[in-house]
Amino acid sequence: MEAFDELLDLERSGWNALCSGAGADFYGSTMTADGRMVLANGVALDREGVVASLVSAPPWAGYALSDVQFLPLGDDVAALVYTARAWREDPEAPFKALMSSTYLRSPEGWRLALYQQTPIPD
Repeated sequence: MEAFDELLDLERSGWNALCSGAGADFYGSTMTADGRMVLANGVALDREGVVASLVSAPPWAGYALSDVQFLPLGDDVAALVYTARAWREDPEAPFKALMSSTYLRSPEGWRLALYQQTPIPD
């Protein structure tokens, strides 16, 4: 499997975990030890902060990813950039953002090092 397919599968697995309420476990095991998430609300969290915030976060009801772009940044580093729509109750009133996820390949597989959300205004 090519790196693009592996990372897209991993990214979707993260979204599926957020929809099933398993986001804390997923990101706790997928993020690098020094990984960061920069969120649309202006907060930047380390891995422990991400896990803590997701323990009580309400699950998403659904999501859609579009315009996915793959950026190889080195032999063992790559990023995905995409547009995401996610909703909790009303699919007609989604959270929309431009997202980027930068992954590092380790002996255990790909690990999320940096994730960023930039909201898309209505």
